[in-house]
Amino acid sequence: MAKRKGEGVLLENRKARFLYFLSDFITAGIVLTGTEIKSLRSGNASLADSYVYFKDGEAFLANMHIAPYKEGTIYNVDHLRDRKLLLHRSEINRYVRNLKGESMTCVPTKVFLQHGYAKVEIALAEGKKLHDKRNAIKERDMKKRVANAKREGIKASGE
Repeated sequence: MAKRKGEGVLLENRKARFLYFLSDFITAGIVLTGTEIKSLRSGNASLADSYVYFKDGEAFLANMHIAPYKEGTIYNVDHLRDRKLLLHRSEINRYVRNLKGESMTCVPTKVFLQHGYAKVEIALAEGKKLHDKRNAIKERDMKKRVANAKREGIKASGE
């Protein structure tokens, strides 16, 4: 089945993969206004420093920046407002139970369109220590070296 035009990943939070060990991924809907979805489709948004919090049995996405729509008028809303996430009660309860642990948080990993609706993938995150980040940098550099060596047609030496 062919992918409809305009569907796919709009934003990705690559920094979260570097800063946290991610687990327990889940997809949630986002409650947006008309001008927000237009701005999101045009790519004027950011997931940097955003997180998910739970309050009164509901989930909210905080600090997700969606720039005001340039063609919008009085219907533009605050660009950093908290946006409600659409999750089942059992999913919310499971996440709240898992967040009781030390150094656990909930972060959005990507925003995408599915059947014309904006969705966000969220994950439980546990903070990485400095040595874990160093290992991630080392692995990334090794992958770059191997890719460059393959591209040049030279066998990669195991240093």
